[in-house]
Amino acid sequence: MPPKKIVITGGPGTGKTSVVNSLMSKGFTCFEEIIRSLTSAAKDKENQTEYRSNPLVFVHDPHDFNTRLLQGRMEQYHRANIHEAPVVFYDRGIPDVLAYMNYFGQAYTSYFEQACKELRYDEVILLPPWKEIYRADAERFETFEEAVAIHGHLEKTYLQLGYGPVVVPKGSIQERTEYIIEALKLYT
Repeated sequence: MPPKKIVITGGPGTGKTSVVNSLMSKGFTCFEEIIRSLTSAAKDKENQTEYRSNPLVFVHDPHDFNTRLLQGRMEQYHRANIHEAPVVFYDRGIPDVLAYMNYFGQAYTSYFEQACKELRYDEVILLPPWKEIYRADAERFETFEEAVAIHGHLEKTYLQLGYGPVVVPKGSIQERTEYIIEALKLYT
C-alpha cells in the first residue's frame, strides 16, 4: 500500500524546512525542497551577481525552469511509493509550482494543471507568514511582503484544487511539529 503523502507548504521563510528537519529527526520519511539546488544552478548559469526576487524572475527561460521544477516534484511524488513508511512528507508540493507562476503572472500549459489534478496528496499542511522568523538568504530573495503575497497564492491554489489545508499556528519548531503529528494523528 502506498504511503500517506503529506505536503508542507507556505510562503518563503515560514519555517517549512525546519519543521521537515524536525519530522525527519523523529523518524518520518521526508523529501526536501528541490528549488534551492535549481536556484543555485540557475544563478550560476545566468551569471548574475545581484538578485532581488525569486529565481523565476532572473532565469532566461522561466517556463523551462518551472518545467524542470515540476518534473522534480513529480519524481519525488512517485519515489515515495518505494518507501515502506506509512507516511511521507514533502517540503513543497506540485501545486506550489502553479501558485508561484500565478504570483509572477507567468503562463503555463495544461501539463502543469493536469499534474496537480492527477498527483494528489492526502493532506496539506500550511505554515502562515511569520515576520519574526522571516530571513532572506542566498536562495530566498523575496521581501516579507512578497512572501505574504506568495502565501496567498499558495493557499488559493490548494483550495481551488479541493484541498483543505491544516494551518499550523506559530510556535517553536517542536510545538509546530507536535501540532502536525497530533492534527494528523501520526503518533510515533
